[in-house]
Amino acid sequence: MFKPTVGPIIGHTTTNHARIFLRGELQNDALVFAGIRYRRVGEEHWSKGVFANLTILRDMSDVIALNNLAIDTDYEYQAGWFSPMSPVHTVETIQELPLQWPREIYRFRTQSSKTTTPRAYIVGSCRYLRMTAGIASAPHLGDRIFASITSLAERAEPPISAMLMTGDQIYVDDLNLVAPDREYKDILSKYRTAFSQPHISKLMSGMPTYMILDDHEIEDNWPANANKSDVHLYRNAMAAYEHYQVSHSPVHELLANGQVNRAWLPHYWYQFTEGDIEWFITDSRTRRNLSASDRRILDEEQEQALLKWLINSTARVKFVVTSVMFYPDRKLHGDDAWKAFPEQRLRLLETIRTHRIKNVLFISGDVHGSLTSRLTHSEVADFEVHTIVSSPLCNSKLLPYAQASTFILDQALARTAAGDYRHELTSEVISQDNFAHLIVDAEQVRVNYHDRDGKPLQSISIKLR
Repeated sequence: MFKPTVGPIIGHTTTNHARIFLRGELQNDALVFAGIRYRRVGEEHWSKGVFANLTILRDMSDVIALNNLAIDTDYEYQAGWFSPMSPVHTVETIQELPLQWPREIYRFRTQSSKTTTPRAYIVGSCRYLRMTAGIASAPHLGDRIFASITSLAERAEPPISAMLMTGDQIYVDDLNLVAPDREYKDILSKYRTAFSQPHISKLMSGMPTYMILDDHEIEDNWPANANKSDVHLYRNAMAAYEHYQVSHSPVHELLANGQVNRAWLPHYWYQFTEGDIEWFITDSRTRRNLSASDRRILDEEQEQALLKWLINSTARVKFVVTSVMFYPDRKLHGDDAWKAFPEQRLRLLETIRTHRIKNVLFISGDVHGSLTSRLTHSEVADFEVHTIVSSPLCNSKLLPYAQASTFILDQALARTAAGDYRHELTSEVISQDNFAHLIVDAEQVRVNYHDRDGKPLQSISIKLR
């Protein structure tokens, strides 16, 4: 067997289940299979292999689900791919073959079922990796921050539960205004290169990773700048996105055999839970309605699902991921974010206020600057909504960093008959490459920002109520 050409990537992981993405290679139209075997750390014997048939329809990639795992347990696994000599093999018959597995051993840990235990997460967005003729230029610049995240994770207490990548994991347009990538094969090549760099590859092989797209998975400021010729681009970009980012997310249901149902994809937004913490990952990019009569950044189905979740969830802490800024608004170029959809934003805020929902935190990226901020209400003393912004993981020298002066901070976010929504920064604005390390305990959410070398930049405490 050969090492995966991309991956393995640990995706959605629960107390007893894990999804692992990996890619092989086309072998002259021969059958190609990918496989994983695993065991608890400390055990001698490996499980039987779990296999998937790789096809060109998914760029020779697939997701293998491991089921009936033990709670809060360290596992190690091996992953690889091969092409059998016989053309009649199936995922069942190849289990009997005497395979030589790749030597590399990876590790992951299942979730704890305890609701009171502290949890930790990594949050980041906007990882620029300049591509020239299909090759990453100076790839170490776009990969180095993941070595720092790995180093932090190896000593972190509490352990890191997951990494949230909240948009612009790749840049399809790549700032190439003359000839941006539009063809399926070129976009796939970008994903393969971006996700197979050594440091990000090592990190994602052991840390559950949850992803959602932003505009650069398609093109800048999508869909505001779209035209009829972009139908071809959108179809290609979304097919690649579904292979490399959606495939290992919770949005896909499981089949009766315990494997991921890749044939059915209802939407890109999804939810997941860990203990008494819940996450709602919104798709604030592909379901927009830009018509003047019913402007929406989230489609109606998604908005109703989000409102229902906010009202009915019993989670102590609710994280809402939206790839673009929920607030504060930018002075310039803010129409790509929630600033341009004030009615829908107000509906969310009014729901939180009128239902007295506590501990709602919006997680965003996009703006190439990091910050935390607090939203209050002039007439409701116990109303609070916080936002945590983490961006970029790696900037381009051609793009500016956000600063405090980038944002509108001297006026109310919204004014209603019931009172004003007012906001303020609760941190400095970080204007350099960085990532956020969130720690959630019984009393607070601690937001620790680190630079690309892992050095602390600032730490903010958000008190829970």
